[in-house]
Amino acid sequence: MIEIEVKARASHIFLRERLAAMGAKPEGIQEHLDTYYNSPVRDFSITDEALRIRSVNGRSVLTYKGKKIDPVSKTRPEFETEVDGDNARSILIALGFIESGTVYKKREVFSYQDMTIALDSVEGLGEFIEVEKQADHNIDDHCDEIFAFIEKLDIRKEDSIRTSYLEMVLENERKKG
Repeated sequence: MIEIEVKARASHIFLRERLAAMGAKPEGIQEHLDTYYNSPVRDFSITDEALRIRSVNGRSVLTYKGKKIDPVSKTRPEFETEVDGDNARSILIALGFIESGTVYKKREVFSYQDMTIALDSVEGLGEFIEVEKQADHNIDDHCDEIFAFIEKLDIRKEDSIRTSYLEMVLENERKKG
């Protein structure tokens, strides 16, 4: 499956009002603890891949994100499976994977048409919007649809961010340290 994702910094107060006016459906609020791992045989920060265990409300999901395949958005292959978080962590560590960072965020989720909209408050980084779709094909069409949607929210295509939350968190730590 291909995840087509666009992310930008944005005020949540403004976005909640706009999303409600558009008829976006609130799906709930989640608290995410994302723990990322790096491979013992290749550096994911160089290969543009990601491996994480996300814990939400006592449920854990192991996710692999492949290299970005689009120069503008965060479109990439993505594979997920539910796991026992503690056991999955133990397996990864036993195989030589290294914990590379943690991201804490509060996510307010909305659905609109066939898109998922997330208003993320990321610890140490601030407020963001992520809009995503899942697709098998016609990636460019879906990407264009997401960019058209965020323009309705007064977010320009050139304001989108391809940098991951983990990269931003690690950059902040480097600046502080």
